[in-house]
Amino acid sequence: MKFEDNLAKLEGLVRKMESGEMNLDEMITAFEEGRKLVETCQKDLESIRLRIEKVTASGTEEVKVKEDGDIDL
Repeated sequence: MKFEDNLAKLEGLVRKMESGEMNLDEMITAFEEGRKLVETCQKDLESIRLRIEKVTASGTEEVKVKEDGDIDL
């Protein structure tokens, strides 16, 4: 899943939890799922940060972006 998809799913879970329409079991399940999404998003952001550092460190070297969004130096 892409970062944006995970973030949207996390935001949806938060909205549902804040609505007050979930029972306790549903809240716990949503919290657990949300926690996993937070960890995934944090890992994705770290990966993005490293990619940006790699690109900016390359200076004038040619940077190629693959179809899947990965950077090939």
